Amino acid sequence: MNNINSLFSKKLKVLNLGTKNFKDDLEIQGQDVLQLDWSPAAGGDIKLLNIIDRLSSQKDIAVANREAVDRMISSHPILVDIDQAKNAIPGMDENTILHSGPPIEWNRMAGPMKGAIIGALLYEGMAKDEKEAEEIAKSRKIKFAPCNEHNAVGPMAGIISPSMPVHVIYNKTYGNYGYCTINEGLGKVLRYGAFDKEVINRLKWIEEEFAPTIKKALKTIDGGIDIKSIISQAVHMGDECHNRNKASTSLFFREIAVHIMDTDVDMDVKRRVLEFIKGNEHYFLNLSMPACKVATDAAHGIKHSTVVTTMARNGVDFGIRISGLGKDEWFTGPANMIKGLMFPGFKEEDANPDIGDSAITETMGIGGFAMGGSPAIVQFVGGTVEDAIGYSEKMHEITVSENPNYSIPTLDFRGSAVGIDIIKVIEKGILPIINTGMAHKVAGIGQVGAGLVNPPMECFEKALKRFNDEYLEGQDE
Repeated sequence: MNNINSLFSKKLKVLNLGTKNFKDDLEIQGQDVLQLDWSPAAGGDIKLLNIIDRLSSQKDIAVANREAVDRMISSHPILVDIDQAKNAIPGMDENTILHSGPPIEWNRMAGPMKGAIIGALLYEGMAKDEKEAEEIAKSRKIKFAPCNEHNAVGPMAGIISPSMPVHVIYNKTYGNYGYCTINEGLGKVLRYGAFDKEVINRLKWIEEEFAPTIKKALKTIDGGIDIKSIISQAVHMGDECHNRNKASTSLFFREIAVHIMDTDVDMDVKRRVLEFIKGNEHYFLNLSMPACKVATDAAHGIKHSTVVTTMARNGVDFGIRISGLGKDEWFTGPANMIKGLMFPGFKEEDANPDIGDSAITETMGIGGFAMGGSPAIVQFVGGTVEDAIGYSEKMHEITVSENPNYSIPTLDFRGSAVGIDIIKVIEKGILPIINTGMAHKVAGIGQVGAGLVNPPMECFEKALKRFNDEYLEGQDE
């Protein structure tokens, strides 16, 4: 009895598990309470728990996942060319327009994507005005397809039309290619759905002056420009190569500038090309994305692997693809709203749901997964440096391994988490973290903020059930 009396005479230090109501009540009474966020594995879903139990005992999965991650880590992306999409991208023709995220039809598309498609049709000369462009888009004349199904990726709306120049990235380890448009810079740009004369003129300049100059410069470089090396260096310099590309763009500028000067292009053109890259800190995003794409594509198609090889959003749906399942088999859920910092004059309700293929960076283990090495990013997306480090550490709980090529100095040079495993995501209830820009829901207004977002858990649950059907259905339980 004395021990009990002694216990209750001391100041309590309370650890609360589960609902926060108990924590709130105790704090009102002046108690110190530590809240431990906890939820049962797989959200307590018995069917999912049974699937996890069955899959966890499969040795083939561990071996396959190791192979998938090894292929991602050993991939070596090189910038080898710039060419028009219709010449470079497999399956691209004069009537095809590629977009970000999983498949979607015109009538379901978000405002920024519709605006970007209208702009692309004007740019291609297929329509003379907005009204005609809309009519063409609604008709069956144009074939819409995800960038990701054509070895390509696109930021935000992600629109790629036939005449647009694209970076050509070669994976010299596995021999596959990836493609991405040229980053237009900030302000009124096509990727946010703008399509006025300024936007079209810039796209034409990129096609007619910028791209041919870079193409000539790349021809003077034996073996191309090593994008993997630039990402590795940039991560050590404070970039995470999704929303912060200051160091990586500077490193790329240093690599390409002298070769631009070595071309026979008119000096005024060279100056404009160099000024364009120099004044666009996000230029490298459109190189880091296809670099990640060729690595994750190299990891796709490995039987029994539960590793995620694609995360992409179209502004309406969020979709993922899994290495051990079909290349064009998407698992989707509603795209979430981004939480973060709004630009002056904008409110949260102005923003469109999550959009863009740029989550390919997180799929490869950089971007939000590497925020711990990019403390300045919190000034852009919100939160604290401690939060950023915590996100990077937490991602190791849902991944297969770490990538020594992209090590994070602030985490004692630990490699970034790589190889998102759908089993671990559901079992632990931890979703991948993505840092991203926010597009206004109305086409053409542009970026209204930046922040953090997660995929919907629904994507991973669907993928796990499909994986179970593919590999374990019919086995004795």
